Amino acid sequence: MKFLLKILFAPVIVILTLIIWLFALALRLSAWVFGILGTIFGILGLAILVLDNVTNGIIVLVFAFLVSPLGLPMLAAWTIGQMQRFRYFVQDAIYG
Repeated sequence: MKFLLKILFAPVIVILTLIIWLFALALRLSAWVFGILGTIFGILGLAILVLDNVTNGIIVLVFAFLVSPLGLPMLAAWTIGQMQRFRYFVQDAIYG
């Protein structure tokens, strides 16, 4: 029975490994783009906050936070970590 589970779950583990690798690569490649966008939106948000409208400035600053390394990229990194944790759980449960 254990041998049958090993055969059935081998493709699942390989697919999870490839998906995690692709998501991590996409996260690394987009990290500098989000950093630049976060900086631009942060400066723009401060300028709008001081010079024009407080409400619009706060909206742009919230958007700057979302694209900064502490916003959506951190959520993506956490999701990748959870997928990797699940893969290791399945791998340890099946292969011991």
